[in-house]
Amino acid sequence: MTSTVIYQGNLRTGITHLQSGHHVETDAPTDNQGKGERFSPTDLVATALGSCMMTIMGIKARDLNLDLSGTKIDITKHMAADPRRISGIDVALHFPAGVVQTDKDKTILERAALTCPVFESLHPDIEVKATFEF
Repeated sequence: MTSTVIYQGNLRTGITHLQSGHHVETDAPTDNQGKGERFSPTDLVATALGSCMMTIMGIKARDLNLDLSGTKIDITKHMAADPRRISGIDVALHFPAGVVQTDKDKTILERAALTCPVFESLHPDIEVKATFEF
C-alpha cells in the first residue's frame, strides 16, 4: 500500500503516507461546499504535477552538474463543470538567474519536465500550459 485516507467529517480527509508516516489533510474547496482551509484533492493533483516536474528536472540537473535550488513553480488550476473536473493546469517555472545558461541544458530540462510521470498520467483532456523562465 502507498497511503491511507480517513474521512474526518466536515468534508475533510486525513492522508498518511505509509512509508514515511507523513500526514496531510484535505478540505473540499469553498466553491464546492467546503472550508478551503487545506489543499483540496484537485489542488493536490495540480500541485503534484509541479512537484513531479521539479523532481525529474532535479535528477537531470544533477547529471548536468547544475544546482536548481531556489527554482520556483507557480501552479494555477482551472476547473470545469459537468462533469466537475480539472480542465487545465498552468505551470510557470522560474529559475534563478544564471543557473541554466546553455540552450542545450534548457532543452534537456524542459523535456524532462514535460515527460514526468504525473504529466504522462494526466488525462489528455487536461490542458497543461507550461512556461519556462530561465
